[in-house]
Amino acid sequence: MPVVLTWEQVAARILLASLASFLIGYNRDERGQRLGIRTTMLVCLAATLSMLQANLLMNTAGKPSDSFVVLDLMRLPLGILSGIGFIGAGAILRKDGLVRGVTTAATIWYVTILGLIFGGGQLVLGCAGTLLALFVLWALRTVEKRMPTHRTSTLSIQFREADTTGSPQEEATLRAHLQAAGYVVKEWTAQYCEHELRSLDCDLEWPMKGHSQPETPELVRELARLPSVSSLLWKG
Repeated sequence: MPVVLTWEQVAARILLASLASFLIGYNRDERGQRLGIRTTMLVCLAATLSMLQANLLMNTAGKPSDSFVVLDLMRLPLGILSGIGFIGAGAILRKDGLVRGVTTAATIWYVTILGLIFGGGQLVLGCAGTLLALFVLWALRTVEKRMPTHRTSTLSIQFREADTTGSPQEEATLRAHLQAAGYVVKEWTAQYCEHELRSLDCDLEWPMKGHSQPETPELVRELARLPSVSSLLWKG
């Protein structure tokens, strides 16, 4: 980093950091994510300004080398980089066994790095990092949609008492239906009352192509139409 900064250099660093964080934030806003343009720009510009502050302090007189305290300018940007982890942790949510917001947290951390790079004056490296981030967030998302993946869901069934409409389903029969349709049973909880199956809760996993919109499978609709089923809940 140059010891003496000109206002043109300061303006160029702030402008490029603003543009980079705007483009990345636009991608997140377009996808309906919680991390949008304002958040990415604020995080990136905060890192940029902290690095500019460290750069501007380089030509100031520090403590003597034999002093108890020696001026360490890099503690400021490194402290901000560590502290940004609290914001990233707040963006991660765990619900029903699924972890969400990891990409958002990683994006926050990444734009902080970009801010430090631009603030430090490595403009070419910062531009290359911005293009790399846009490639990952935009181009690789298309590839990700075409890749085979696995989806998990929860199936909860409440059965009626045995009557003339038909007896409750047996566990083995239900499991056979699920396995025949390609579902893998991860968890299985059955509740009996007077030797009759009254409720069933199971976690299922099945392969699918890409990240399509969630929908209720036809097998679940067939189970809901069984005379012995009083209610059915599908969470997927």
